Order: sequence, then C-alpha cells, then structure tokens
Amino acid sequence: MRIFNTSAVALAMLAAGALSLGGCATRDFVREQVGVVGAKEQATEAEVQAENGKLQGQDTRLSQHDAQLANLDKNTRDALERAEAAGKLAEGKFLYSMVLSDDSVKFPVAGSDLSDEAKARLNDFAQKLKTDNKNVYLEIQGHTDATGSKAANMRLGEARAEAVRLYLNQQGVALNRMSTISYGGASPAAPNKTKAGRAQNRRVVVVVLA
Repeated sequence: MRIFNTSAVALAMLAAGALSLGGCATRDFVREQVGVVGAKEQATEAEVQAENGKLQGQDTRLSQHDAQLANLDKNTRDALERAEAAGKLAEGKFLYSMVLSDDSVKFPVAGSDLSDEAKARLNDFAQKLKTDNKNVYLEIQGHTDATGSKAANMRLGEARAEAVRLYLNQQGVALNRMSTISYGGASPAAPNKTKAGRAQNRRVVVVVLA
C-alpha cells in the first residue's frame, strides 16, 4: 500500500499545471506555492511541538508532586489530598508542620487547655505566618495517647485541635484558612507502653500547606 503526502501531491499538480504556462513566470509561480505549503507545514510542526512541550511540562509537575507525596508521612499526605479535594490550595504543596506535644508543651491529662508555653509558641507561629505567607491553609490534627476509650480519645483530639484553631484565630489567622481533624489515639508518634511515649502522643500537629 502506498501512502501519499497530500502536500506533495498538491505541489505536483500545481507544477504540472504551471508547465503549460511556460517561461520564467511559471518557475516563479511554482516557487511561490512551494513556499506557502512549506510555511504551513512548519507552522503545523511548531504547533505540535508546542503542545508536546505543554504535555511534558504537565508530566514533570505531576512527577514532582508524586515524589513530594512519597516523602511525606501518611497524615500529611492525607491532609494535602483533603485540601486539594476541597479546592483550598493554589499550588498543592506541603510547606512545613509544627508539633505541640506533651513532652514540650504540656496538655493536661484528658484535657485540652493550652498552657502559657503553648500560647507563646502559637504566638510566634502566627507571627511567622503573617510575615512569611498569609495565603496558606492549615490542617490542625489532634492526637491522644492510648489511655481511655476510642470515642473519648476522638473527642479529646478534636477538642485539642479546636483549642489551637481558635487561639490562632485570635492572633489574626482567618478561620476559613484552617480546618481540624481528630485522629484520637489511632496514629501514635511513639509507643504507648512508656510514660515518655504517651507524652509524645498527646499532641497537636499543625500542617501548613500552600
């Protein structure tokens, strides 16, 4: 089976027709038509290359995004996916996170009140947001140790996360840029068998996304 190049066929027909005209004008006419067709083919090729470039750029961005997700812990990946699904992110990327845990910022046992130390850290954190980037989205994750029932720990984790959200709002962070979620005791940072481990698990994690 033969495959014909439509441009070549058209040129051949033009040339054949032009031969009957004879002379220099004929050659000029053919050269002119060849130039027009060649320009069209070059334009089409440039458009194809431009589209290929766009697709390659999109593939690169997707690969970078997938690589970034692979390097994050599960809770942070989940936070990023929830924010993207809710349309909360412009660029869909993780910036950093801050952890308030009982081994450094004391939460009362079975309580959610913020200590003076926790408030001081949140003050600094809110100032950093105002200075660096106001247009961020925060997911505030509440965690507990394994003491108590699952239902009680879910409520306690939510209360701790909500306490942080309301305090940050008092420092000027917009409520619509923050959400809370409770993991209860389901996502420990350390073993619950020791006092030190349980202290690390009583925590709030603030995930900062852009």
